[in-house]
Amino acid sequence: MNLFKRSSNTARAPRGRALLLACMVAASSAMMFGGCAQIGDTTTSQPKKRALVFPPPPDEPRFVYERTITSSADVENDTSDDAFRRIVTGAQRTGHFMSKPYAVAVHRGRVFVSDTAELKVKVFDIPAGKYFTIGEEEPGQLAKPLGLDVDRAGRLYVADSTHKMIFIYNRDGKFLRKIGGSDLFDRISSVTVDPSGQRIYVVDIGGVKSENHRIRVFDTATGRHIRDIGKRGSGPGEFNLPRDMAIGKDGRLYVVDGGNFRVQIFDEDGTFHSSFGAVGRQLGNFARPKEIATDRDGNVYVADAAFGNFQIFDPEGELLMFIGNRSEQGGPAQYILPSGIAVDEDGRVFFVDQWFSKIDVFRPYNLPADQGFLVNRATAPKP
Repeated sequence: MNLFKRSSNTARAPRGRALLLACMVAASSAMMFGGCAQIGDTTTSQPKKRALVFPPPPDEPRFVYERTITSSADVENDTSDDAFRRIVTGAQRTGHFMSKPYAVAVHRGRVFVSDTAELKVKVFDIPAGKYFTIGEEEPGQLAKPLGLDVDRAGRLYVADSTHKMIFIYNRDGKFLRKIGGSDLFDRISSVTVDPSGQRIYVVDIGGVKSENHRIRVFDTATGRHIRDIGKRGSGPGEFNLPRDMAIGKDGRLYVVDGGNFRVQIFDEDGTFHSSFGAVGRQLGNFARPKEIATDRDGNVYVADAAFGNFQIFDPEGELLMFIGNRSEQGGPAQYILPSGIAVDEDGRVFFVDQWFSKIDVFRPYNLPADQGFLVNRATAPKP
């Protein structure tokens, strides 16, 4: 079901104004949880825990804040013996924290996060209630992991900027192979894989002194370089410091063209289609766009480090809504340095903030908390 589909008796506002107006009201009112509101039980009976929803009333809510992940303690199962031991000893529950998370990818509730300070990928498995790491040992030892992606089978692809290579692991962290090298890239930023795992798209961000601002496409099985998309410039199909890429509905390619403050859209064969966005401070503009993701309906989610939020667009680039505000408090939907973003199979949004070393998770409003990856344990691949 399309999250943003309007009912038959609701008029479509031009360029997404129905949702946008509610968000602008929330922003201008300096609400504590930017673009959200608290909804709770208004009866005199035992009150329920209030939920943070986005956008706020009177508009129809689309997302609800679900949880924040900062360490392994937020996902690992806590046994009764562990709890009793802490009561007896007075010890506090501890966990493995993230130091400087950058990118995030998700497969059936297993959350992969690159940590650029600890030089590895940290894995938080929500349904299984466990935590582990990837990339600490040869031959798959990472030097500086940045962008991440997963294919339909759960294989993990890691862009390592120091090695200038793409490292590939299975779902449980076993190293499979690597693709690339210093002769193929100037400065790797991110990696995107098509759902079938047959094509790998690597963003070469280039740099001020480099002319190689492009997307390089490889065959996954052989590592063979197939083609390039784009070159340095500001015209249609050209890039200035590209940052990330996502594959949308019908195979469309969405590229964050950071230095040109826009998202460019290409057809599956790499032909330029269109673009949206411009530099500015208004909603729908970009100031410091970072990573990008798409959902199963083709909607596009763009993280902006300067705005402290992510904006959601339809497949053609029409702004639908935003979530988040800049804040030094660090609560739900409050950010200073957001970077990575991913949308899972159920429409949950996972949003990384480097400053607060956290991942905020937002669930589609009509998706019950106990549905999605939480009940897919029986169908998940066995370790």
